[in-house]
Amino acid sequence: MYRGHFPTRLDDNGRLKMPADFKRETDKIYENGQFYITSFDGVVIQLYPLKEWELFEAQATDPSNSYQRRQKFLDATSFYGQLVTMDNQGRLTIAEWLREEFGLKGEVAVVGKREHIEIQREEDYKKQVKANLLTPEDMDELTRKRDRVSG
Repeated sequence: MYRGHFPTRLDDNGRLKMPADFKRETDKIYENGQFYITSFDGVVIQLYPLKEWELFEAQATDPSNSYQRRQKFLDATSFYGQLVTMDNQGRLTIAEWLREEFGLKGEVAVVGKREHIEIQREEDYKKQVKANLLTPEDMDELTRKRDRVSG
């Protein structure tokens, strides 16, 4: 599982150096180093190990979901999508047009979200987190189910 926030830089060739903790996790669980890069909202890039992406994609495109929603999902994730492979030095190349589309240059936030990684401009990530901090009510809601199960 990917956890934590790792500010890093893209090099001049658009290569993202995978944080050491994430590289270890990838090497341990996902042998081939293949990832699917995409976005759902055109704001944040999601980076899925290919194995995790295939599971997520199958769930999102299940025939029980509405045809319109499946098509919307496929349009967005295909438009932004690209298959990439991590090189021996733990780098992933993000296509130039994607870097331009998302304003990725210099400092970027690489954030673990359990089964995938999110990438966005560092300054945007900081603003987003600070503008939307967890409240006591959020924590009550997040822990309520656990309390019901254990109680």
